[in-house]
Amino acid sequence: MTDFHDIADRLASLDSTDSADYSRLREETEYALHCILCSMFPLHLRFESCSGDETTSSEEYLRRAHGHLTSALSHIMTAAEAEDCAEWLFSRLPGIKKVLLTDVQAAYEGDPAAKSTDEVILTYPAFTAIGVYRIAHELYVHQVPLIPRIMTEYAHRVTGIDIHPGATIGRRFFIDHGTGVVIGETTTIGEHVKLYQHVTLGAKSFEVAEDGSLVKGIKRHPDIGDNVVVYAGATILGGDTHIGSNCVIGGNVWLTHSVPDGETVIAAHMKEHRRKTI
Repeated sequence: MTDFHDIADRLASLDSTDSADYSRLREETEYALHCILCSMFPLHLRFESCSGDETTSSEEYLRRAHGHLTSALSHIMTAAEAEDCAEWLFSRLPGIKKVLLTDVQAAYEGDPAAKSTDEVILTYPAFTAIGVYRIAHELYVHQVPLIPRIMTEYAHRVTGIDIHPGATIGRRFFIDHGTGVVIGETTTIGEHVKLYQHVTLGAKSFEVAEDGSLVKGIKRHPDIGDNVVVYAGATILGGDTHIGSNCVIGGNVWLTHSVPDGETVIAAHMKEHRRKTI
């Protein structure tokens, strides 16, 4: 007969002795995230855990978000620090919404299939992924550990769009279709940029220390200028790679070098470049 008590004890013995109890951290973070998004768009979004048929007000969503967020933050800081951090984030929400509305407008203007901004908010995975990113990014730059990554990995899980909260992304950002998009931690993206599905803005290589460990905290991902379009399947790598403003990067292009302003790069050009360097 299986001795569950013995197995549980043996499993527990393998835990780090200084490990904190994070068992509810992800749940509380995701609840807070849902309520924050609903507080910004209460006429479009509804948190499924809310009971009753009445429309929940923005104020009520904020109250619920505050409870969940302070609970999540209390896993990684003191209760007083958690309260201060939650208050700080809430003070930033009107500014976050203003920027997110420019992203919604960019999606409506940039996709002929979009019949209204309401359709963008209600149906586009990019709205969810970018909205979550913009909240998580504020916490990331405020040096809050763990929670920003939990937020963006939630968005990754439900949309297929992977945006690291450390990336810096300007206004009027649109990801069309979106599945498989990856945006790395040290990426910077200017204003009015449009990405299609399966675009990767990633690292070219990882610097290794003398002891063989990866060097962290360095610039690894590319910079994208203003008014850039990157088509499906393009891969742009490297911390020293800069794509100038007003560029068009074609589908399936592999780029590890910079491109000046106003250039159009397509896969045929890349093949020609390789032939010339052989």
